[in-house]
Amino acid sequence: MRFRTYSHRFADAIIEHDEQLNRRYNEFVGALASITDEELIADFEQRRDAHLRRNSNFKSMTPSINAILKAKMQQIPGWQCEVDIFNDQTGAIGNTEWRLDFACDDALCVEVAFNHGEAIAWNLIKPVLSCELNHVQKAVQGKVGIYVCATDAMKVAANIDSASGSFEKVLRYLPPMMNQLTVPMMIIGLEPFDTFYVSREKQVVRLPVRAELFT
Repeated sequence: MRFRTYSHRFADAIIEHDEQLNRRYNEFVGALASITDEELIADFEQRRDAHLRRNSNFKSMTPSINAILKAKMQQIPGWQCEVDIFNDQTGAIGNTEWRLDFACDDALCVEVAFNHGEAIAWNLIKPVLSCELNHVQKAVQGKVGIYVCATDAMKVAANIDSASGSFEKVLRYLPPMMNQLTVPMMIIGLEPFDTFYVSREKQVVRLPVRAELFT
């Protein structure tokens, strides 16, 4: 997969000059970049057909992106998936809402977000909670956050709901939330697929040229 990046609070410079952060960041973006169109198509068509047999709702490529990325990250030593931010032994806060998609080595904390645009602020805050000190005991202590989402062009190519958040919209949240988003964070926007797109009829349509058609 192709993607673009934006550095919040000098995250790129911090990662570049920290050996551990640099290694872990390259592991994550390497896994992301290694996802192929053929892997995505195969997973998407399998999921779509299963939903059709059950007569249940199914729309976009996002479950396939999430599943394939998770499988790749699980193969890298030191990375954890679906990680609780807090280590609450009392059960007072619960953990479901306070969870990151990936984390590693008290270094990077990652949120992959394809949900409604109204959730952008909350999704941005979760890496901050992981990296900042807190009154509640932490299960994960991060240093730099990563926020992954689709670009506007990818939303079209992957048949993602128009109300979902996007890379471009996330960037508009950063200046007014600067005082709240106190930790360095890399914002990663996924670009359209090179060889196909998903139609509104949930069909994979092969492209004769690269996906710049959507940009």
